[in-house]
Amino acid sequence: MIGFYILIGIISLISWLISNTLKKKFKTYGKIHLQNGMSGAEIAEKMLSDHGITDVKVISTAGMLTDHYNPVNKTVNLSEGVYNQRNAAAAAVAAHEVGHAVQHAKAYKWLGMRSKLVPMVNISSKFSQWMVIGGIILGATSGDTGIGFMIAVGGLVLMAVATVFSFITLPVEYDASNRALAWLRNKEMLTTQELDGAKDALKWAARTYLVAALGSLAMLLYWGLQILGNRD
Repeated sequence: MIGFYILIGIISLISWLISNTLKKKFKTYGKIHLQNGMSGAEIAEKMLSDHGITDVKVISTAGMLTDHYNPVNKTVNLSEGVYNQRNAAAAAVAAHEVGHAVQHAKAYKWLGMRSKLVPMVNISSKFSQWMVIGGIILGATSGDTGIGFMIAVGGLVLMAVATVFSFITLPVEYDASNRALAWLRNKEMLTTQELDGAKDALKWAARTYLVAALGSLAMLLYWGLQILGNRD
């Protein structure tokens, strides 16, 4: 179990460093006020309009960095700061979330695959690690019955689904950022300095997903070795 705690520690440290850097970036680019004077909400509404999307609403949601696109009720949910503020960071986030709405409208295949996995991932997040650890403990205490092994493998399968989900998320997030930046640039919504800030902010935001995916893979491999590697 020492290896497990070391792995958790390394992943947590890297995740913290990137998350901390991301917050600093957004704070920095939050000071670059847009020359066009538009708020995040206005940026989002214009991008939707320019793409001919009329059935998606832009709404404000509580919290910080809680921005997301909901494909079920077709809403672009912007955190209060992003919704109201008029700076490069707000423009980047707002356009990125609309990028997901554009993906939905154009039936982007990776977004469709990701959406189909959501129900299973909700189950995996609640039970996979408990099943893995519980199965290992049961196998160690009940003798060679195979019951513990089967439970642990079931947890491993759920964990694998979550890992696949995290890697499918990568092209979805990177594509949304690319769509956002292309629109901001082509429509000349931002100055060169503002666009550079938006690009850097989205780059660091994407790295949080990359770390999450690699962390999920590392956990899967670790538990896979613990469960399958100990079989004769």
